[in-house]
Amino acid sequence: MSKQINLAIFASGSGTNAENIAHYFENHDLIQVKEILSNKQDAFVHQRAENLDIPSSTFSKAQFQDSSFIKRLEDIDYLILAGFLWLIPKFLIQSYRNRIINIHPALLPKFGGKGMYGDRVHQAVIEAGEKKSGITIHLVNEEYDKGEILFQSECKVSSDDTADTLAEKIHALEYEHFPHVIEEYILTHKK
Repeated sequence: MSKQINLAIFASGSGTNAENIAHYFENHDLIQVKEILSNKQDAFVHQRAENLDIPSSTFSKAQFQDSSFIKRLEDIDYLILAGFLWLIPKFLIQSYRNRIINIHPALLPKFGGKGMYGDRVHQAVIEAGEKKSGITIHLVNEEYDKGEILFQSECKVSSDDTADTLAEKIHALEYEHFPHVIEEYILTHKK
């Protein structure tokens, strides 16, 4: 039997993507969500993790940027960023080169970079008069939203869209595509 591939999901907020990914891999032969980590003690993702019977923990900025943080990830093969807002430290990127996957709520390279997340992205898309938006699933490197793009899916931006209505369209794409893009990438790149 093949070795189990363990995922750690990093999330800063409510955790709907984390929950969706966990459900997707619930009975997977090879891939499992081993833990959920957050930089916020009060993030609702912890409640979702508890409901899913997946261990979760919180860490501070200082802990995250200290190279000993890697010890917390001893059994982890891939890091999945599902609404995680901090830049990943260099030591983690080097240790997990091509094994950190992020989702961004716009069609990169547009509307990416530091401070571009959540409703800020949707608002910027609308204000720019874009006719389409979407999701980008990409590998993580040393710069915000600059890693290799694995997958994009788009949706129409209507003239009457608000940041909230556009967010709904984007969430639908995230839930539909993120888990199976993770699976496909891992299964085609596993050692």
